[in-house]
Amino acid sequence: MAQAPNTPAAGRGKSKELPEHLKAYKNVWVFVELEHGRVHPVSWELLTEGRKLAAALNVDLAGVVLGPSGEGTDSAVAEAFHYGADRVYLVEDPLLENYRTDPFTKAMTDLVNTHKPEVLLLGASTLGRDLAGAVATTLATGLTADCTELAIDPNRNMAATRPTFGGSLLCTIMTQQARPQMATVRPRVMAMGEPDRSRSGEVVRERLDMVEEDIVTKVLDFIPDADSNQAQLAFADIVVAGGLGLQKPENIKLVKDLAAVLGAEYGCSRPLIQKGWMTADRQIGQTGKTIRPRLYIAAGISGAIQHRVGSEGADQILAINIDPNAPIFDFAHHGIVGDALEILPALTEAFRQRLAVDRLAG
Repeated sequence: MAQAPNTPAAGRGKSKELPEHLKAYKNVWVFVELEHGRVHPVSWELLTEGRKLAAALNVDLAGVVLGPSGEGTDSAVAEAFHYGADRVYLVEDPLLENYRTDPFTKAMTDLVNTHKPEVLLLGASTLGRDLAGAVATTLATGLTADCTELAIDPNRNMAATRPTFGGSLLCTIMTQQARPQMATVRPRVMAMGEPDRSRSGEVVRERLDMVEEDIVTKVLDFIPDADSNQAQLAFADIVVAGGLGLQKPENIKLVKDLAAVLGAEYGCSRPLIQKGWMTADRQIGQTGKTIRPRLYIAAGISGAIQHRVGSEGADQILAINIDPNAPIFDFAHHGIVGDALEILPALTEAFRQRLAVDRLAG
């Protein structure tokens, strides 16, 4: 009996060679996320990473800026060059003043169909995730979300690595027979390079072929989020976090005390969120916040893959765990084997005394 064409066995012999009509797709693009005159920092992180991919492919790196005419848009274009773009594709239109899926998707897909990029990267922000899904669907191409690593294989395929199965495994995904190859990357996963203020490049201007009547969604008002109580883990220089080794919610105070002395942000691993011991904005890991502080102190955290992905970008990691075989010691720079409930108060007092001495000496 003939095998159905959509069964796994039928797909094994499928050619991995890129279809001829897609071989014209070249260059690496990064979406520069501009909203209300400000660019999300993940855009600059992606341009830094995009520079590496462009070098591996021996092609140009381009930024894509969508927004209304004005100082904010002009600044975004200039900064894109400073962070490594050779070219910027610019669509300026009043319809792009506020993010709405329809006009942004129309602008991006028209650009892609006209100029044919090989790779398109977007930040895994609220805006970026929405736009990436809509664009990938419209273009009928592949999209790998929340990537932690990007590379180019010998066949010019982008190998996009991301955690899966709740963060317990890492998988690498490739889009072999469609273009562009798309991926989203969460803020702070990739390192941001230093801007070169001497750089400039070519600006390619295109029109948005759309009118307000074509758009179903209407923006009635914009109310900025002014909640100063939200954690700023992603951009903190020092972070102190606790895990199940804290044993009970009352012991979170030990983490907060050390963070207060160091002028740090505090957070936790996913199990503490699941127990309701901290709010979700304090979670560090693949399904929480990705951090890149100068110093990360992890107390009573085992260091499973899900947490590692969100924290291993720190310059220095100090791990405290009673289990000498805890996975966190595999990637921490410094480790203390011991009870976090005893070590945290000792560290807090030691730092308090040392900082007091430094203030007197200063």
